[in-house]
Amino acid sequence: MLYLRLIRESFAFARQAIAANKVRTFLSLLGITIGIFSVISVLTVFDSIEMKLRKNIEELGSNVLYIQKWPWAMGDANYAWWEYMKRPETRLQEMEEIQKRSSLAEATGYYVATERNIKSNGVTFENAVIIGASHEYDKVNTVNLNKGRFFTLAESQGGRAVGIVGSKIIKELLPGVIDPIGEQITIFGRKIEIIGTFKEEGDNAFGGSNDRWVVLPVNFARNFIDLNNHDIESSILVKGKKNVSNEALRDELTGIMRSVRKLKPAAKDDFAINETSIISKGFDQIFGVVAIVGWIIGGFSLLVGGFGIANIMFVSVKERTAQIGIQKSLGAKNSFILQQFLFEAIFLSMLGGIVGLLIIYILALLVTKFGGMELVLSLKNIIIGMSVSAFIGLISGLFPAWSASRLNPVDAMRSTF
Repeated sequence: MLYLRLIRESFAFARQAIAANKVRTFLSLLGITIGIFSVISVLTVFDSIEMKLRKNIEELGSNVLYIQKWPWAMGDANYAWWEYMKRPETRLQEMEEIQKRSSLAEATGYYVATERNIKSNGVTFENAVIIGASHEYDKVNTVNLNKGRFFTLAESQGGRAVGIVGSKIIKELLPGVIDPIGEQITIFGRKIEIIGTFKEEGDNAFGGSNDRWVVLPVNFARNFIDLNNHDIESSILVKGKKNVSNEALRDELTGIMRSVRKLKPAAKDDFAINETSIISKGFDQIFGVVAIVGWIIGGFSLLVGGFGIANIMFVSVKERTAQIGIQKSLGAKNSFILQQFLFEAIFLSMLGGIVGLLIIYILALLVTKFGGMELVLSLKNIIIGMSVSAFIGLISGLFPAWSASRLNPVDAMRSTF
């Protein structure tokens, strides 16, 4: 009950101080508000970007390995691109050999990508991404369909002129068409029947989007794309069986690829085996640095805000010196006075933090609705903001509260005269 009474009285004192000195309180709390806004807004923006990145990375598959010409690297100063560019692209025949030889792979897929113009009814869509994919491509890579289906084994093996098309292509080439399934578009001078459409996603975290994709059976695409061309982009995707580690699968694939390409024991690998953990670790480092920068920027405002809170508390102690003397003469302990002023300092600081968080929340709603980017003020960042505010209030109010608790009651009461 004593602590509840202390909190109630401290809350009343804090409210009175704010009401009596609105301008002084506003200016003093402005530093805390700006500081919390600076730190939490940076964390919110980059948390939202990170969430989207993680989602895109998850769609690549944490248990899927990518056999490619180029190794993935994040900020590697020793990236030997001049060596990697001499490597051959992966081939469809190599995927078929992996299917035959691998005992750890659950599914394998192959794709080759290029850019072409697409036509329909006299309208041209420029630089669409044309992907020639094997039959099991949808088993090793996330294919988010809005309507329709992926192509069947018969369509894949027979090289049928069918495809899955992105939403942006549908909107531009087939405006007003409610159900594009069964409609046709022209690629490579051939009519392609639409059997599926991708869900609209906008630009993803890696700068691409399936909104501009057309996925075709690779046995159809190979009639128009030279799969042995060194300038194309191709990849073999391998998904390991349940309980098979990426390391074990990597070792097996390395042996198979070296055997298929007839590399001598002393020769270096002329291929890369990539996995999503490489991207995740790279972004962890980037976001770690960004978070530090955000704290440094906001830290200066928090420092100024802390001095503002301390200033308010020193003034409050001065104005209530006589009241403190009366309280102590009636038996109030030093700890009671100390806790009373500490609570007031923490309350004032958290008030500034709440205002800062409220501004971020409103801006996040506006950006999400009108800015084309989803921003989410997470519970974690709210807790961080309130915790930092409380800590700043505690540190800023500690010395003024201590000085108030050490006042001599007789000398304090004399201050009224």
